[in-house]
Amino acid sequence: MNNTTIFARTRADGRVVEVLADGTERPFPPMPMRPMTEAEVSAAAAADPDAKPMTEAEWQAARKVPRTKTLRRALGLTQEAFAVRYQFPLGTLRDWEQGKSEPDRSTRAYLRAIAGDPVGVERALHVGPRVA
Repeated sequence: MNNTTIFARTRADGRVVEVLADGTERPFPPMPMRPMTEAEVSAAAAADPDAKPMTEAEWQAARKVPRTKTLRRALGLTQEAFAVRYQFPLGTLRDWEQGKSEPDRSTRAYLRAIAGDPVGVERALHVGPRVA
């Protein structure tokens, strides 16, 4: 068994990179981390009694992690900072993250835009009025 520890980071564009000892980053090699085919992975999971697929009823009963919370954490922001930066009421954000309510359709689109380009959305929100 190999006891090498590898530190990794997920970049804003979704790429996972290795973080070297000097703090620099390099992309992971394109080879799979586990030399198994998808069929071998499925067969191994099916043979493991602790890795059985969930039934539809189990999926329905499972606690869902709110996507807003995942996005906020991926950006490394507190609830307060996220709410201020992207102009959400803090109480509303907390309700979403606690599963008390869900964002409406237009807000979900706005959250997708934030996930796709958080810096661009922030810049667009803080640009002053345009003079024609």
